[in-house]
Amino acid sequence: MPEIRQSGEPPEDYVNRVAREKAGAGLLKVMASPAAVVLGADTEVVLGDEVFGKPEDANAAARMLRKLSGRSHRVITAVWLVSAAREAHVVQTSEVTIATLDEEQIAAYIVSGECFGKAGAYAIQGRAAVFIEHLSGSHSGVMGLPLFETWRLLTGFGGLLESRASGDGRQN
Repeated sequence: MPEIRQSGEPPEDYVNRVAREKAGAGLLKVMASPAAVVLGADTEVVLGDEVFGKPEDANAAARMLRKLSGRSHRVITAVWLVSAAREAHVVQTSEVTIATLDEEQIAAYIVSGECFGKAGAYAIQGRAAVFIEHLSGSHSGVMGLPLFETWRLLTGFGGLLESRASGDGRQN
């Protein structure tokens, strides 16, 4: 499914729509199982009103990293849970500041290949961790799935995940 931002669509709405479309597409594939629940998520890097998806090549990755260098940006992740009877979602936004990068640092990072397949051309959980000057929000959300928010969504979705602590601290 192509991820194309509509003209005039705010970045938050775009990320939210794409995540819902992913969940809905997954649900269509498992509709034979009436109890199926599908999770869909999308994460994008946003600088001002510009949405940085995954770079298509090294030149695009370099352009993204140059724009993010020395600046703060938002990382928006939307998570949707859908079933035949219900849907729920959460949107988590983090603010990330990338240190000022020189051309040599950008080139070395691109050569590592880690920039590909990553919104904004960087992976906070990888080599780019050393570029992160400041993070306000969810580290796992910047990686692509905000774990705290997703856990709350799952536990609130009709008792989908039930956890009960026993006296010895183990989960049943």
